[in-house]
Amino acid sequence: MFFESLQFSFSIIGPICLLLFLGWLLRKTGTINDAFIETGSKVVFKVTLPTLLFLGIINTNRDAEIDFPLIVYSIIANFAFFLFSILVTKYWVKDKQDHGVIIQGAFRSNTAIIGLAYVANVYGDAGIGLAAVYVAFHTMLYNILSVIILSPKKEGVNPVMLISVFKSIAKNPLIIGIMLGLVFFVLAIPVPDIVINTGQYFSDMTLPLALLCTGGSLNIQALKDNSFNCRFSTLLKIIVGPIFITGGAYLFGFTGIELGIVFFMSAAPTAAASYVMARAMGHNADLAANVIAMTTIGSLLTCSLGVSLLYWLQLM
Repeated sequence: MFFESLQFSFSIIGPICLLLFLGWLLRKTGTINDAFIETGSKVVFKVTLPTLLFLGIINTNRDAEIDFPLIVYSIIANFAFFLFSILVTKYWVKDKQDHGVIIQGAFRSNTAIIGLAYVANVYGDAGIGLAAVYVAFHTMLYNILSVIILSPKKEGVNPVMLISVFKSIAKNPLIIGIMLGLVFFVLAIPVPDIVINTGQYFSDMTLPLALLCTGGSLNIQALKDNSFNCRFSTLLKIIVGPIFITGGAYLFGFTGIELGIVFFMSAAPTAAASYVMARAMGHNADLAANVIAMTTIGSLLTCSLGVSLLYWLQLM
């Protein structure tokens, strides 16, 4: 049973690991460059990923309902972990100027790409539909909490930046795709087969292209960052967070696909958007980039162990 769980884990993590490595290798050999990565990432964010999320929702079983208890729990759990990260960071980390970056690196998961890739590998379309709603709510939560924690303490929360975040959320292609999907699903609006079939082509290229671009943008040199701040944020993100959030979900009675989604989303590495936010708000962007790289590589191991354990215990 133990070896079977390891084999199951490898079947999930293996393809993602190989695509990330292939992206890094293609970038290293010059087969793809920064321009390709930037353009490919825009295509994923603005076109293919919203299409994937839209189709994932409208293809969900008509008898299914939006799992509001799961969404409510996950929002509360992620917010609680956000507060926990603040407390332990203030206690353990002396460099106050890096607190915001460390905390953001700890709670902000890459749900839309890495997390979604895990869910798609295990649960297919049924998982993507539920995960899409999860992504929508947590995209909003992460952006708001990032502004709060990165705003200068003397000035308090920057209202201008907060308004800007709400505007960007409203214009976010992922949110738009998810909300359209929910409207079509709830109102049972028919979608022509030609639209679904065409959209499926976009949908199918989403995760391979996204993972190649993610791997290509990885800065392996960042793994040499042995600073306490980077290691501390990484530890919170890929070990403490998944245990805290997934363990809580189990205690509240979630099992099967629900528990699996909570684990995959919380075990995903730090989102690339955390670098953009840290840089835009005048924080230590180098530390943010290093945390992204370290959590991306480290999460492949920790997620493998977590999947093996959950499968062994027959909880997912």
